[in-house]
Amino acid sequence: GMQVVVRGRVDIYELRSEYQFVVESIEPRGAGALQIAFDQLKQKLLLEGLFEASRKRPLPRIPWRIGIVSSPEGAVIRDFIQVLSRRFPGLHIRLFPARVQGAGSIEEVCRGIQFFGRGWAQIVVVARGGGSLEDLWTFNEEAVARAIAACPVPVVSAIGHETDVTIADFVADL
Repeated sequence: GMQVVVRGRVDIYELRSEYQFVVESIEPRGAGALQIAFDQLKQKLLLEGLFEASRKRPLPRIPWRIGIVSSPEGAVIRDFIQVLSRRFPGLHIRLFPARVQGAGSIEEVCRGIQFFGRGWAQIVVVARGGGSLEDLWTFNEEAVARAIAACPVPVVSAIGHETDVTIADFVADL
């Protein structure tokens, strides 16, 4: 299922009227290139121990101060606040507004994690709704993974739907 761009030349064997394509280079494209990048970063961080169960921090039984890094316009934040308000009224929730895809999203998500890691929050939730591999790519970036790993406060990854998997999921405490 990998998409590639192949460059080469057509060669003709006149005696048998045969054509062949002589490949000179192959470059991954589309989801194939992203999957390769995902697998390479996953392997690198795995070897560094960032996914180890021993480095996962326990979450407080009922955290009273929750920092959420997410888009203020998305359905995720509305759903999150609605469920928390219904199940645990009185919790203190603060939102660090961040773009969760596209230009600037990596930096904003990292800043949000660092902001809540400075003290107020008992846990940090990084949240975004589902989407394609491309849509969720911010959470497959090394900078985001390292920000999660460096956060002194436990981090919960709430990225995508149940079937979506990101590097952030592997690095986060839950």
